[in-house]
Amino acid sequence: MLTINLFNGLVYGALLIIMCSGLALIYGLRRVVNFAHGSLYMLGAYLGYSIALHSNFWVALVAAPAVMALLGVVLDRYGFRLLQDRDPLTVVLVTFGLLLVIEDFVQTVWGKSNLTVDVPAALAMSVNVLGTPLPAYRIGVIVIGALVALGLTLWLRHSKVGLFVRAASTDPTTTAMQGVNTDLLSAGVVGLGTALAGLAGVVAAPFLSLSPSMSSDVIIDSFVVVVVGGLGSLAGAFVAAMALGMIQALGAVYVPDFSAILPFVIMVAVLIWKPSGFAGSRT
Repeated sequence: MLTINLFNGLVYGALLIIMCSGLALIYGLRRVVNFAHGSLYMLGAYLGYSIALHSNFWVALVAAPAVMALLGVVLDRYGFRLLQDRDPLTVVLVTFGLLLVIEDFVQTVWGKSNLTVDVPAALAMSVNVLGTPLPAYRIGVIVIGALVALGLTLWLRHSKVGLFVRAASTDPTTTAMQGVNTDLLSAGVVGLGTALAGLAGVVAAPFLSLSPSMSSDVIIDSFVVVVVGGLGSLAGAFVAAMALGMIQALGAVYVPDFSAILPFVIMVAVLIWKPSGFAGSRT
């Protein structure tokens, strides 16, 4: 039983890593707290559903994030770029309004009924791990989360573009003075962050029910992860995502009456003890 609970914690933590990476990247460069990120995750899931219906899940896994990346570039050009110097209240109102628009769009196109995506046939089996049968697809979710974390870390630490991203997230003015096109860089990063939200939605679709309310189910945990890990810090988000996944999975079994508030208790404690989060605000 404990093995299954720990496994479920790893699966949810991996999903949060994919989701929160995009949220942390967008904040790190644009300094915009994107309340619409959960609705982008939902839109990615529904796009994946439609693409999978007309082709297969593997095509959806690539095509839906690609479409979301293009949407992210548009959002940066006509939204986030204009919001980065505005007061926090304006940012909250605009991104919350965007959330409502996307939710209404999803309900208009796909309706309000719950939808499901079939697990791809190649992963529709169980794998015996230490004597416990575990769903192969959920193991795949953990692998995707690990690959996203590893890929982003290598990209940011060992590539020229990654260096520019880290520099711009620290001091965009000086970075621009060095000849870096920070607007183009930011558009690419917002596109990547939005694509990751879409990827999280597609990955979640086969084991979570699709509904217009699914954005609220994950965005709260995502913000807890980003705040606890440190705003704009990918390393902090990775650690906090896995920790929250474990806390959610174990708390639901051992302290079910308090499991819903445990993330908030942890977030409040971190904000009091270390307001910058575990890893500060670095990328």
